[in-house]
Amino acid sequence: MDDLGDIVGSIAAQMSAEADRGRVADYIPALARVSPDHFGIAVVTADGTLHAAGDAQLPFSVQSVSKVFALTLALDRVGDDLWKRVGREPSGSAFNSIVQLESERGIPRNPFINAGAIVVSDALLAGQHAREAIGDLLRFVRFLADDDGVTIDSEVAHSEAGTGFRNFALANYMKAFGNLDNAVEEACKVYFHQCALTMSCCQLAMAGRFLMADGVHPGTGRPVITPERARRINALMLTCGHYDGSGEFAFRVGIPGKSGVGGGILAIVPGKASIAVWSPGLNERGNSKLGSLALEKLAERTGWSVFTA
Repeated sequence: MDDLGDIVGSIAAQMSAEADRGRVADYIPALARVSPDHFGIAVVTADGTLHAAGDAQLPFSVQSVSKVFALTLALDRVGDDLWKRVGREPSGSAFNSIVQLESERGIPRNPFINAGAIVVSDALLAGQHAREAIGDLLRFVRFLADDDGVTIDSEVAHSEAGTGFRNFALANYMKAFGNLDNAVEEACKVYFHQCALTMSCCQLAMAGRFLMADGVHPGTGRPVITPERARRINALMLTCGHYDGSGEFAFRVGIPGKSGVGGGILAIVPGKASIAVWSPGLNERGNSKLGSLALEKLAERTGWSVFTA
């Protein structure tokens, strides 16, 4: 394999020359203003080396990538009882679809579609106010990233709330089936602020290290979650992390990944690397067009895949 730093720099140069960059998520006003010209990539290896190129230091709204961290924290809080309220199967539907909830009586297919993430947000409340749950999640992500510079963008959170009619509908529907313990408004408030987490590629790659390292925080040596739970979160990222484009991503890239409509993707190579890419333009499935392409090229150049020895 070529030097990893050279590979990362080469991929960033290739992406900067791409003409078809996809379309930004214009249904959220705060995201509609972001230029599709950005591209960043950061790779943290098991020995702690960070390789970065492009706009890797520029903060962006991680959106649904945050669902990985919310799920991790919720599992720590309530354990495997969470799986009584949310499934672990690919949805095959759009991330904000309400169709399956009716036939499956308010139980979302997985924690990475919007309905599932709202259930996870409800679990994070656990009898406290939304403000406290949001603060807990922010502190947790800062701990994972070893960086207090991680923030929540209040403008993005307000944009989410102001345009989140389908998410409110999903929450009300699940509430009708008894699958939300707290008020719809509180659960959605946690969810909207969670999606408004703002991080750079470097911060995001650092925050994902525990999933590379069997659940251990490499900076402190402290276990964040059990090795078994880390493996299972990685499995969910592989099968469900790109909505109804998850199969295509697994086919082309072959490593666990979680995308967000802000254009970010967190990808994990167990035992080897935590990777973050960002390019705001999305493909027809709502995943970063250039981010997906960059990860495909990175997997080709490095040989990284969960399907090879």
